[in-house]
Amino acid sequence: MEDKLGWKEEGRKIVYNCPIFRVGERYCRSPENDLNTYIVLDTSDWAIVIPVLETQRGREFVMVRQWRHGAQDLSIEFPGGVFEKGEDGATAAARELREETGYRAEKIEKLGVFNPNPAIMSNKVHFFLASDLKTPLEQDLDDDEFVEVATIPWKEVLNGLGKAPYIHALMGTAMSLYLREVGSRK
Repeated sequence: MEDKLGWKEEGRKIVYNCPIFRVGERYCRSPENDLNTYIVLDTSDWAIVIPVLETQRGREFVMVRQWRHGAQDLSIEFPGGVFEKGEDGATAAARELREETGYRAEKIEKLGVFNPNPAIMSNKVHFFLASDLKTPLEQDLDDDEFVEVATIPWKEVLNGLGKAPYIHALMGTAMSLYLREVGSRK
């Protein structure tokens, strides 16, 4: 059965290429047979990992504080980043956790996959829960990464979403998946 809302791509062209994404034109035919041009950002998939620590103060998240150039502001976020060539999501999540925070997780569970902005982006973001964390080693940051690690009570993160410094929209998605997972275990 053919979907009456589906468009058919008839061609594409890369119009800009840089180290983290490509801008492409997609030539697509509408359900009414009109041909239109659309701009799409092509980039690698991302992994975001929610590291959970059980402490004497209660459940806390291991988070990272870093500068975000688009917002021109500091952001507190769950660790995450781009898949490296040939990586699967769980491997990327474990690597990003280790590089950005120094922590290693005995258990990593996939929570879900989203497209960060399906109107203009082709990639997916994969969300993971990391538990049974091991004592952190030193961070192994990229040359252009400047990241501080913080452990923050989970309710503080939940209540802070949508306000500085919890400005990254994907953290809201991560938290919703975390709450769904935790709620399903009760």
